Amino acid sequence: MNWHFTPVPNIRVFRDSRELYPLAGILHTMFYALLLVTSTACGDEPIDIGSRRELLVDRHLIEKMDGVQLQLHRPVRREIVFRSDAAWEGNGSAYQSVFQDDDRIRLYYRGGHHPASKAYRSKKNSWETLCVIESKDGIHWTRPELGIVEFEGSKQNNLILDQAMVSNIGGSPAHTSVFKDSNPACPDEERYKMVIVGSKPKGLYLMVSADGYNFRLKSNKPFATKGAFDSQNLMFWDSVNGVYREYHRAFDAGVRGIMMATSKDPDSFPAPQWLTYPDSAEQALYTNQIQPYFRAPHIFMGFPMRYNDRGWSPSMKALPGLEERQFRSKQSPRYGTTVTDAAFMTSRDGMAFHRWGEAFIRPGPATKDTWVYGDNFVFWGMIQTKSHLAGAPDEISLYATEGYWLGESTAFRRYTMRLDGFVSVSAPFLGGTLVTKPLTFEGSSLEINFSTSAAGGIRIELQDTAGNPLPGYSLEDCDVQFGDQIDRIVSWKGDRDISDLTGQSVRLNVELMDADLYSFQFQPDN
Repeated sequence: MNWHFTPVPNIRVFRDSRELYPLAGILHTMFYALLLVTSTACGDEPIDIGSRRELLVDRHLIEKMDGVQLQLHRPVRREIVFRSDAAWEGNGSAYQSVFQDDDRIRLYYRGGHHPASKAYRSKKNSWETLCVIESKDGIHWTRPELGIVEFEGSKQNNLILDQAMVSNIGGSPAHTSVFKDSNPACPDEERYKMVIVGSKPKGLYLMVSADGYNFRLKSNKPFATKGAFDSQNLMFWDSVNGVYREYHRAFDAGVRGIMMATSKDPDSFPAPQWLTYPDSAEQALYTNQIQPYFRAPHIFMGFPMRYNDRGWSPSMKALPGLEERQFRSKQSPRYGTTVTDAAFMTSRDGMAFHRWGEAFIRPGPATKDTWVYGDNFVFWGMIQTKSHLAGAPDEISLYATEGYWLGESTAFRRYTMRLDGFVSVSAPFLGGTLVTKPLTFEGSSLEINFSTSAAGGIRIELQDTAGNPLPGYSLEDCDVQFGDQIDRIVSWKGDRDISDLTGQSVRLNVELMDADLYSFQFQPDN
């Protein structure tokens, strides 16, 4: 496998031992051919991906990798975009939901103050409310004056809900989530939905609204009753499978975990089941934040907050803000000794998840406002926003808490990452290859989301199921792709049209050098 370009003038790069020892290369090729033939002979049906975008976040489409690896990427830490410092908000702001709503972005969050902070001493009481802020760009946020809920004698605020409004079910805005229902059959008067916890009887209840501000209880009967529900509990419409999904917090043998159920009817769900993590060690997951990825809704992504009680170790005592941590521990020992971060997990069926062991968001530089219980809680939802770089493609904005239960407010921190940029197939300078399982597709061109160095590149060979290059689509025919784009069309000797292969079973043999491949999609040319 020799590149048809020289990465660095006058320097010959040996990709692996097969170039030095021809016999090793022959044996490797024979073994690989046998592997593909065996796979094909076993009668494995090709995976029909149609024209949908496929992210390389797992091994679902991957047959073989050689010299490359799946690499988790972390978002870039940006600015604090909001502080919950209004009189009706406070340092206990959490369980945020954010989504695009036509020409604006809506962000719902809990208002309230927690006694674990010394700042609580300056507060007369504690409360729990539901608030909303809005934005055009995901960076600058405003509080709409709604006139719905009275707080300390005034309705000039952005409050949507308080405890008195749901007292008939023993409800509380403390553990809510809000979403806009994309089900085409959803009545307009129920387009916005809220999941709320109640205690009469204990369970999850559904509230609905026509405008996203004025909510009413859909039923006095909970739609889910098995669980702890003491975290953010979610529901959304799964457009690919045509069902509603609900995810909620529960305890499995004393360990914080996640349960799920599906239903055609958002008012009633069957008994929930535990999520599974076939290749992951047991971890305490405080939240789940599961959602369909908006650019590939057949893939579910979760950003659970991981809970780790580190005790009063020397490292814990060495963190800034020891006095505040010790004060928090007087309320409950774990308030001072637990630290939290955000993980990343994906699923194809919404039940079995591949969870990365490495953190998606680390606590970051140690300050008095970081490395504390409740930090790095990722908001439910992600937004496509403009890049801070002029002329660059749009990016994803995610948000997370900072300074939770500290001072008078909670900070909302923005993070960004490239579209589809969660995981890549990554190759070093010496290069490597990725071969997919047999696929069928619809479309006339192949688009890739990729990044290379100035010396790197990507070539893609289209093969039959036995691993033989298809005429005109070999590695030698493929034009080397280098650059950094989310929508590059691959060409073979200058020709981008692959419509003659539509419906055929093919493999992608991808050769990478100092490069990352994030996603690909077969689609019609514009």
